[in-house]
Amino acid sequence: MIDVAEGHEPAFLAIARELSALMARKEYGRADIVRDESSALRFYAVRQWANSPAAQASHADPEVQTLITQLFQIARVTHLVNGVTRRDVFQLEERRAYTRADRRLGFDRRMKDAGRVEGERRNQKERRTGPRRSRDRSATVDLVGIARRARENADARFSQFKVGAALEAADGAIISGCNIENATYGLTICAERVAMFKALSDGHRAFRRIAIVADTDTLTPPCGACRQILWEFGGNLEVILANLKADESKHMLKNLLPLPFDARLL
Repeated sequence: MIDVAEGHEPAFLAIARELSALMARKEYGRADIVRDESSALRFYAVRQWANSPAAQASHADPEVQTLITQLFQIARVTHLVNGVTRRDVFQLEERRAYTRADRRLGFDRRMKDAGRVEGERRNQKERRTGPRRSRDRSATVDLVGIARRARENADARFSQFKVGAALEAADGAIISGCNIENATYGLTICAERVAMFKALSDGHRAFRRIAIVADTDTLTPPCGACRQILWEFGGNLEVILANLKADESKHMLKNLLPLPFDARLL
């Protein structure tokens, strides 16, 4: 479900056409856009994959990621159904907090030979440039920008302290969240937990990083409850803290939550 920002419908339709053409050209499948009859700026994007490997290749494709990044800058995207999530992509250890991707499977699998010419020696600078070892494609997604946009939807009528979060799943999906306050305060839920619970309810079970944005001069870290939830379901995530300016800092969750309580203690 795509809610396009006012005034950006032409840009969205251009992105949709380009994405549809790209998927057809690379034989990933087809992408259809359906307008919501009750809301002029709401659309539904339906992707029909050729097969599961094609879906994985599409998620890993830099051209596709570039278009998705452009989309997140002009629209709010809500994942409703993901029918191609493979349960065997991740190697699960005893505790969920230590879930890691299996490098031999799924999105990390080498799709084509990017090796050197036979007889050519690889120098030191080239050693980690192959697609199998590359971990930079997630950096093309403006996670902080998505969190800033999510913050605009916060319901903070009592504190006026709006927070947005954007959680990146291991398959490249981005799930956003904002804080929702309640008159009793105790029922208030933070942006980080909204994003995590949305992701879990959509079937995601492994995550890479989360961006958290608040309108403060001092970068605001997640509260204790959010750190516990993020650790239990996301493990040692990269946590990106930002504000509405250009300030930004990165932390590993294990450093924000030392000596955590988890399943190891039960």
